[in-house]
Amino acid sequence: MEQFSLDIASEFPSLSDVLYQELTSTVRGDAYRRGDPSFLDYSKMFNGDIKVSAMAIVCPLDAQDVSQIILFCRKHSISASVKAGGYGTAGWAVGGDIIIDLCKITDIDIEPPTPDGSFTSIRNMPSIGSKGKVRAGPPLLDRFATVATSKRRREDDDELRSYELASTTVANFLYPGGSSAPFADRPPITRRRLEFPAPALETPQTPTYPATSGSSHDPNTTLSSNALGSSKPLHFNLPSINNATTAPLPDTNSKPPPCSSSSDDDPFSYLDTPNNPVPPVASTSRLAQSIPNALFATPSFLESPTNILTYAMPIYSHAFMTFGAGKRQKEIDQFSAANPLEATSLAGGRGAVPYHVPFAAHPVGSAIMILGGFGFLGRLHGLSSDNLVEAEVVLADGQIVLVSHNEHPDLWWALRGAGPAFGIVTRYKARAYPVPVVFAGNLIYRFHCATAPSLIKHFRDCVKGAPRELYANVLLTAGPAGQDSLVVIQMCYVGPKVKGQEFLQAISSWDGGRCLLNEVDEKSFLHQQDSVAQVLRGKAGNKWFIRSALISSLPDDIVNKTVLQFADTPVGCTWLFELAGGALGDFEDNCIPKAQRQASFTVAALHQWDIEFQDPRCVHSAEEWIAETLAPVTLGGPLPSFLGRQEPPGRVIACYGENWARLCEVKKKYDPDNFFRNSFWPLNAQGEIIEPEEHEPQHIQF
Repeated sequence: MEQFSLDIASEFPSLSDVLYQELTSTVRGDAYRRGDPSFLDYSKMFNGDIKVSAMAIVCPLDAQDVSQIILFCRKHSISASVKAGGYGTAGWAVGGDIIIDLCKITDIDIEPPTPDGSFTSIRNMPSIGSKGKVRAGPPLLDRFATVATSKRRREDDDELRSYELASTTVANFLYPGGSSAPFADRPPITRRRLEFPAPALETPQTPTYPATSGSSHDPNTTLSSNALGSSKPLHFNLPSINNATTAPLPDTNSKPPPCSSSSDDDPFSYLDTPNNPVPPVASTSRLAQSIPNALFATPSFLESPTNILTYAMPIYSHAFMTFGAGKRQKEIDQFSAANPLEATSLAGGRGAVPYHVPFAAHPVGSAIMILGGFGFLGRLHGLSSDNLVEAEVVLADGQIVLVSHNEHPDLWWALRGAGPAFGIVTRYKARAYPVPVVFAGNLIYRFHCATAPSLIKHFRDCVKGAPRELYANVLLTAGPAGQDSLVVIQMCYVGPKVKGQEFLQAISSWDGGRCLLNEVDEKSFLHQQDSVAQVLRGKAGNKWFIRSALISSLPDDIVNKTVLQFADTPVGCTWLFELAGGALGDFEDNCIPKAQRQASFTVAALHQWDIEFQDPRCVHSAEEWIAETLAPVTLGGPLPSFLGRQEPPGRVIACYGENWARLCEVKKKYDPDNFFRNSFWPLNAQGEIIEPEEHEPQHIQF
């Protein structure tokens, strides 16, 4: 039987008419062959440096469709790959002969826990359009629930990749000309390091920002539980970090001043924040609609007198979010913000609080739930995979199973951390936590070889012993076009300003140079999730290269070497240190080993550059920093969610450390012939180590 026909416009073949007809007759979702204009739209990855050789792409509507696609591929000895967002830089998602794009499995729902703390199983929550038992809660759908055309998909992708709402102040700082296109001018061969004279030392004054209008926080408030399902009280009276002074109560009559001075003495001048109204995100929550003037996901919400989030006490310690694998994480956060759960208002009466799943920062796809996933809530609640409670999975033989602590426990152990090598998850159920408000933002400094080591060491010392509510990172990144690079400290205290202010005071007390911008303030968690991408200025279609590691400590010599190495990197390189610890060490019932969970920091080199730009240092500088400079303090491999292109097999195996042998046994049981070979898995069906190019798509060469 003919399996493919040559597409004249491409060097790769397309699926034959006979096979295409057979495929489309077995699935309800759409299928597009190479040569169809929609094929290009659905096969695009965030990393533009990937050569797609697939013959067709299929967009299943549910697990049954996925099962049929697997059976079709097995029947005709065709390989398959799985796309759930398209953000993986290695390109495994589009490496198969058939791409299974999960973008149309977009169910989403949120439910409070039952009185005994349990949840409604996915098996009792039929997917959109199917017939069966009623859903667990109100029919809460959002405007992303159906993606009818590839044009609509492009429009949604463009909207999801807009990060200006994280902070208009930061946006205007990074784009002084008003352009939102990162690296709009083509990067030079060598970054122009504008080594201005070292600034005169001055002690920066920590700004005091106003609390949200009308708010009245008790810093020692205990959020009490009740019989509606909360498993434990929620406390805000938390220990502070060592040597941090208690912050004074905020001045409620002033506005937060930026740290930067006038453009006459600073090359980093930026425009004033435009006074453009931002349209609210529509809420489909009946609760939200019942509260007058509730704007649950707008940047102006926290500044408005109708802001009830900072007054509200959550009724539940957690909730349960069910979502299809086609949901990007930002869409889920938008849904969370627009569909809060009932709370008790501190002012009396009804309140509402959004509940968020502990995702990594935007942008990521749903597979983050089965690859680790560390973000702003990670130190408080654990990795994304730690908060998965149930999953609907299609196995390598086409069987559809529900996997949880009680069902297929061996697969459950492997799925949470190595999931893509074991099956295709079509629906997830995960814990979500109340996040009424965060005190978060950026402190931005000029990168200078003489002062950057002192700043990084100061950051390291300030966050030592920090409470779990505090997330913090420091990153080295490119500055505005034509300007020097930056050191950016990001903090996110999960709680109100009155508790987070002391950590800001400690971090901002560094007196080795002037802070160019400090916009830390109370924010909605939804917009804080955009903050890393906003600083990175990540651009879809650029070449991307990522390397990561987990480190046990951050000694002075490592800091000094890091600064010197970063000074010679090309444009588009960002190096990141994230404070780890906290709740990461609380979980040991999945395949991510204890040794990795005890890391002090997770670090990453996040490199992007123009698709036609060639500079080997974009890759080599990341490899040298991670594999050589950080080697003395590295703990095994990175979190699996940070695995990228051309990963040496040894680094992949090191991600799982002492758990690797058990993981291989589970793999033999559930995928003995390595059907899910288009993934990070570094072994073939015989259990032999293979090189990255044997299970990774080709990369574009110019």
